[in-house]
Amino acid sequence: MKLSDMFSTLADNARLYEQRVTEWQDQMTARNDEMMASARKWQETAMQRQDEMNRQIRGYFDQAGENVRSQWQTMQTVWEDQFQKMREKGEEMRSQAMKSGHFPEWAEAYAAQMVGFAQKMQDEAANAIAAATEARGKGKSGKGAGAKDV
Repeated sequence: MKLSDMFSTLADNARLYEQRVTEWQDQMTARNDEMMASARKWQETAMQRQDEMNRQIRGYFDQAGENVRSQWQTMQTVWEDQFQKMREKGEEMRSQAMKSGHFPEWAEAYAAQMVGFAQKMQDEAANAIAAATEARGKGKSGKGAGAKDV
């Protein structure tokens, strides 16, 4: 699997997630408990897909240069830190919503926020795919002396 294929898969997964969230929002008020169970199941499968994606990424970057690996590791650490902060804040807010009796409203707002975040990540993935495609196109038309496969 090429890196561009991997990003394309990631973008497709983000679109699928966005479609599912839209469906969930429509059904949430009538089936809140059932929807939460479904969200947990989706999260489990997403984690499995993420683990597989991480294995593929490690395979690509094992073959990449040290500079690329270092840049990727820095970027990955920042993303994971940010995601953890979002999860902690979400859990804190969920707890407050449960205590106040406003959980359905909170869950809808949280889902909307996560869809927005997923869309931003999808845009980033699309930009990365375009840049990789462009760079590969230039590389095939005639590599310069300093050009290097990554």
